[in-house]
Amino acid sequence: MVHRRRRRISGTGVAKGVALLAVACAVAVAALAAGGGDPLWRLAAGPPDLGPASFERLARRDVPNDALACPADLCRAASDLAPPVFAVPARDLRRAFARAIADEPRLERVAADDAALADRYVQRSRIMRFPDTVDVRFLDLPGGRSTLALYSRSQLGSDDFGVNRARIARWLALLSAAAPAAR
Repeated sequence: MVHRRRRRISGTGVAKGVALLAVACAVAVAALAAGGGDPLWRLAAGPPDLGPASFERLARRDVPNDALACPADLCRAASDLAPPVFAVPARDLRRAFARAIADEPRLERVAADDAALADRYVQRSRIMRFPDTVDVRFLDLPGGRSTLALYSRSQLGSDDFGVNRARIARWLALLSAAAPAAR
C-alpha cells in the first residue's frame, strides 16, 4: 500500500496567491491605460491595425461591431449612414477631414494612400485601449464636388455597443462643420 501525503494549503498561502494575482492584474491594467499595453494586445489579439478594407467588396460582419457610411454606388454592403456631398474636390475634403479629426483622442493614422485618396486610422478606447480600425476614402464627384466612404470596425469583441457608429457619425459632423456642403 502506497501512502501519499496530502498537501494542505493554508489560508495564508491562498491569500498570498490571490494578492499576487491582483497585483499582476493591476500592473497589466495600468500598462494598458498608460499606453504601454500594445505588446500585450499584439500577443493576445494580433496587430491593432486590421488592414485595408475594400469598399467595393466589403462584406459586413455578422456581429454588431462595425459601422459604415458609404455612397450607394461604391458599396454593395448596407450603410448605416449616408455620407454628405461637399462643395470641394476630394483632395481638399481629405485635408479638411484630417483637420476636423485632429483632436480625436488616442487616434493614430497608420496608412495613407495619396493616389487613392485613402487613409486608415486606429483609435483606441480610453480605459482598456481596445483598438478599432477606421478606413476612409475620398471620392471626386462631377462639378468639383466630393464625398467619402468611412468604415469603422472593432478588433475585439462581438458587440461594440454603438461605438463605431457613433464615431463615424461624430466624424461626419466634424467634417460637415469644417467643409462646405454642396447645394
